[in-house]
Amino acid sequence: MTTAVRSAVVAVLTLHGLIHLLGTAKGFGWADVAALTQPVGGGAGVLWLVAAALVLTSAWFVARGGPTWWWAVAASAAVVSQIAIATSWHDARAGTAVNVLLALVAAYGFASVGPTSFRAQWRDQATRALADVDPAPPLVDEVDLTSLPGPLAAYVRRSGAVGRPRVTSVRATFHGRIRSGADQTWMPFTGEQLNTYGPRPQRAFIMDASRSGLPVTVLHQFANGTATMRAKVLSALTVVDAAGPEMDRGETVTVFNDLVVLAPGAILGAPVRWTAVDAHHVRGVFSDGTTSVAAVLTFDDQSDLVDFTSDDRLRASPDGTSFTPQGWSTPVSGHRVVGGRRVMAAAEARWQAPPPEGPFSYVELALDEIAYNVTSAVGTPDRALRTPVAAPS
Repeated sequence: MTTAVRSAVVAVLTLHGLIHLLGTAKGFGWADVAALTQPVGGGAGVLWLVAAALVLTSAWFVARGGPTWWWAVAASAAVVSQIAIATSWHDARAGTAVNVLLALVAAYGFASVGPTSFRAQWRDQATRALADVDPAPPLVDEVDLTSLPGPLAAYVRRSGAVGRPRVTSVRATFHGRIRSGADQTWMPFTGEQLNTYGPRPQRAFIMDASRSGLPVTVLHQFANGTATMRAKVLSALTVVDAAGPEMDRGETVTVFNDLVVLAPGAILGAPVRWTAVDAHHVRGVFSDGTTSVAAVLTFDDQSDLVDFTSDDRLRASPDGTSFTPQGWSTPVSGHRVVGGRRVMAAAEARWQAPPPEGPFSYVELALDEIAYNVTSAVGTPDRALRTPVAAPS
């Protein structure tokens, strides 16, 4: 739901809820409400009050967000409000139009956060993935870095990983913009992802974007070497449903990228063969099951990661039915310190498209929050783990 639509819906529902209080006032004898010409008894006054409370609560949830069951409150509000209107139909029947809107809001809420939604699927996968990681990983020791090429060891050291537990999971939230081609319109988005590391790495990423004023939700899932990417408009109409060997291979590159960009503390023990190229470049081959993908990492003079390039990722068509091999990179444009760990602050994703399109950036994002070795995919993590990003450094 876009900001403008959300604001309009909240305004209409708030006014609708307040109008219900007129029925309460007349039913309880608090005031003589001329607009209600039919008698309103004490029982009906209670009904109007309950309806007002439910409608106003629904407006609050739409405005500020709420639990995953907020849609049930909105649906109840529509029903109770309509019953109240029926008791004073001649005077209040116009409110039926707003209750139709409220029912649509409830339906959208069910589709977007209800038990069958992408959000619920993201949460279910994240919960299963966290149950499969080491709950007490060993500390990263300086001696452990001797097995890594020099530039990579310096990066892990600079990240603040030494002396802290190895990273077994990472959860992060982002905001930014995305487009499907060099000549396409940018779409604003917010995203949340959870990755787990170990013998069976997993990745769950959900993104809420807006295109032509309509909400678009995209869900990426990777587990057991298998990947899917699905997108829905209004959380109901499927517009992308991508899967298959090409999708698996491309998403494996993304999992590799997440490892080195978001979780350098998980590099030790990761299924990667590392080779030093020179003082600023390291090549890695990441393997998951029967799939292996390669990438080159670029570091600056301060040992910060500044780029990740791979020729093994595949670009999906707009509907996700076909894939084209294309060079891919993720330039990192800044770093920040979060809870003692140095992390990426902002980055891009770029396709090295051939002419006439040419190379272009299709994602620009900034990190909002990041948490390591989390124990839950829901609720608010321990404040010691969930630290808002500080100023760039």
